[in-house]
Parts: sequence; structure tokens; C-alpha cells
Amino acid sequence: MDYDIKDINLSEAGKNRMDWAFKSMPVLDLIQKRFKKEQPLKGKTIGACLHVTTETANLAVTLKQGGADVYLCASNPLSTQDDVAAALVKYYDIPVYAIKGEDRDTYYKHLNSVLDKNPQITMDDGADLVSLLHSDRKDMVKNIMGSTEETTTGVIRLKSMEKDNVLLFPVIAVNDANTKHLFDNRYGTGQSTLDGIIRATNRLIAGSVFVVSGYGWCGKGLADRAKGMGANVVVTEVDPLMALEAVMDGFRVMPMAEAAKIGDFFCTVSGDMHVLRKEHFEVMKDGAIVANSGHFDVEIDVKGLKEIAVKQTDIREYVREYELPKGNRVYLLAEGRLVNLSAAEGHPSAVMDMSFANQALSAEYIINNADKLENKVYSVPKDIDNNIAKLKLESLNVDIDTLTAEQEKYLSSWTVGT
Repeated sequence: MDYDIKDINLSEAGKNRMDWAFKSMPVLDLIQKRFKKEQPLKGKTIGACLHVTTETANLAVTLKQGGADVYLCASNPLSTQDDVAAALVKYYDIPVYAIKGEDRDTYYKHLNSVLDKNPQITMDDGADLVSLLHSDRKDMVKNIMGSTEETTTGVIRLKSMEKDNVLLFPVIAVNDANTKHLFDNRYGTGQSTLDGIIRATNRLIAGSVFVVSGYGWCGKGLADRAKGMGANVVVTEVDPLMALEAVMDGFRVMPMAEAAKIGDFFCTVSGDMHVLRKEHFEVMKDGAIVANSGHFDVEIDVKGLKEIAVKQTDIREYVREYELPKGNRVYLLAEGRLVNLSAAEGHPSAVMDMSFANQALSAEYIINNADKLENKVYSVPKDIDNNIAKLKLESLNVDIDTLTAEQEKYLSSWTVGT
């Protein structure tokens, strides 16, 4: 078995952390037990480009228990947990190609290492495998039954490809499942992003002005959690409906040009590029802390920050100080990459339980329906989404009502009026 990881001797610590995470993943546990019995993925090769964390590791094990050959690489150079990568190799015979801090060339070498295994199904977090399959590895498309996509940014890219009629195989937008984006994006990103910022800086959130750029589900979660820790939260937006929603939720809304002057913390979760630019850095107060929790490292114009800086100093792990000509210092976290995965451990396993349940069941769905699927971006089937929610409630010992026959008839009828 070939693989490329930092150190196989880290495996025991990784195994312990995987086991700890799995205790909070009851839905995936149920799927894993069924997969082991039924073998729905038998004979299939799955190539996954996901954040190599304890939660992802348990997904990989679930897929293998279902009969698949699984190959895993990282979807971000700084998000890999090296002990987890070692545990997958040593204890589960799952080849991993990921090293925390790998450079760009190594990152793409690892992507290609996974594709070299000729997967029939790919799993992406940011559409990097899909992008390679539509460019440098186009010869492999004939082998692909379908793909799944984990994150908002990746789904945006894929829907753009579908619109332009260049998508060459079907993709399940796992991110669009209600049991994913309503929970993972909101509660997971909200908590883990603050976790990353606090671990990196050890600065007090309470009483600060915390600027959140973007009020999608990730932004909603982050703004809410920052507010809960006592921050004075400011939201910046370009979408009038989302901006209005932020106002109604009790947050101040203003353009970034204004927010830049008053913020103590800045975090981008917009999904777009250069949300924070030179003109914003120049007016920031001395000591402003800047982070990103969007998938790609394009939301902060790091190149522009470097160009205007007169001095750069590494202050702490994941904290770089940029001194600007007027004397104000701006602190960039984790090189502008995903701060929740670079400086912390990513989303809590209890919320990733639902996200990765969607991944596992979507892979099964692709296999069972490959002959019916077109080259489009599909939502996770509603019955899968609802079943995951039901299983999660059961794991929390929460019961809900069911409709009576009379109620079902009423909801499906147009004849009953006032």
C-alpha cells in the first residue's frame, strides 16, 4: 500500500481521537453497521478529497466497511490532522495522501495520487478533484459514475459548470441537504471558527467589535456565536435580503469600508474573493485581527496586504503581524486559510455526523441510480435527508408527533375551507 503522510508513529494518538469523535456520531455508526452487513459499495473505488480530520476518518472507515476501496487526500493544505492520517493507514489500511502544511505542488501531487487509483465515485470539499477531472485528467471521466460535494463554495462552482453545459458527470450537492447546511454550516462553522480564532490568539471576544463578512448560513452561525460571547457584531453584505435579515436579527449592517475602521476582529465567510482589501487594511485600527473561514484562501487579499506592509513578523503559531506604513499593525491568522481547520480541529463531530451520513448515503444512491442520473447537480433526495434527521433525533432521545389520518387528508385536500 502506498501513502504519503507525515509520520506513521503518530497513529495511536490518531486512533484514540477517532474513537472519541465516533462516540458523538451515532447516525454514521448506524449506517456503518448496515453497510458492513449489506456491502452496498462492494467493488467500487472511492476517491475522496476532504479535510483529513477525525470525523472524515470515520466516514472513510464507514465507506470501507460498505465494501469500497477508499483513497483520501486533503482538501486544504493546513487542515490535515497528521495523527489521524497515520491512524487510517496503520489501523484501517486506507491510503492517505496528506501532510499538514504541504506546499501547493505536494497538494496537487496528492490529488493526482488519488485519481491514479481510478475511482468510480469522487467526494469533494471544494471541487478540486472534479476540476482536475475536467482539465488535466479528462481521460478518466469515462470511469466516473458520479461525485458528491461537501461545501457551499464547491456547489457554486459545480452549478456554474452545469449552467455552462461543461459538467461531465452527475454530482450530488451534499451541502444543499437540510441536515447539512442548516446544522454543519451554522452550528459547526459558528463554534469551530471562534475556536480557531481563540486558539490562535487567546484574545477576549467579549466587548470587542467583531465583523462578519457574509450572512449566509456560515455567517449566521458565526455572528450568533460571537454575539453569545459578548461581542458587538457588525455584518457586511452585498445581498439586500441577507443584509435585511441581519438587521432583523439585531446586528449592525454597514459597508466594509466603514466596518474596517471600527473592527477588532474580522472574519470572512462570504464565498467570494478579496472581501478584505488594501483600502480596508490601511484604515484598520492598530491590532486588528483578520481571519477567514470560507473554503478558499481568496477572501482576504493576502498578496495586497504583503505589498503594503513595511514589516512582517510571526508572533505566534498561525499569527503573522503586518506593520503598515502608518504604524498600524494587522494580524493575519492561518495565512488567510480556513481558520477553524488550520488553527483548530474543525467542526464538532456531533454536527459532522449528519454531514457525513449524507456523504455515505449519497455514494450509495449514486451506485443504485447511476443509469438514471444525468450530468447535473442534484440535491440529496428528500427521503435520505429526512431519514438522517429522524435518526439524529432518535440518538438524542427526542420524540416528535406524527400526523393522524385526518391531518394527512386535510394537508392533501383542497376541499376543506373556512
